Amino acid sequence: MKKTTVATLGKRARAVKGAGQYLFFLIQWTWGASVNVVGGLVCLFLYPFCKHEHFGNALITYVPWNQGGLSLGLFIFIAADRNKEWTFNTRIHEYGHTIQCLLLGPLYWVVVALPSAIWCNFFEGYRRRNNVSYYKLYCESWANRWGEKWSDIKRRNDK
Repeated sequence: MKKTTVATLGKRARAVKGAGQYLFFLIQWTWGASVNVVGGLVCLFLYPFCKHEHFGNALITYVPWNQGGLSLGLFIFIAADRNKEWTFNTRIHEYGHTIQCLLLGPLYWVVVALPSAIWCNFFEGYRRRNNVSYYKLYCESWANRWGEKWSDIKRRNDK
């Protein structure tokens, strides 16, 4: 079986090709402008200090904090010092959030970002005590599904 890497992503890795790809970016920078402007500003600030790579139509920035991932439209921020399996899965998951922004535009803040931030930061103890997966929250499982669909890569060891 051929190992899937960022360099060998399937046809959907760029979300769309040709004229459709321009439409993808046009929608992200108009309908999803509020999310992408914030992400772009954070990326510009971190750019000289961090490693970067493209994943699909997004730009991943590997940051020195160890708190997981954050997607702000076309800009994804992932903890740099994690194991390869975690990083592999997180890129796909966060790319799912990029696609959610494409659909939701400014609604992304209330439909995805706010519930996700609350679930991540205030319910860790609840999840641990009750053996509840982080991906049980609707927007997180949705990000997994769309990340896999739009990148043509299946996540591994989904917990």
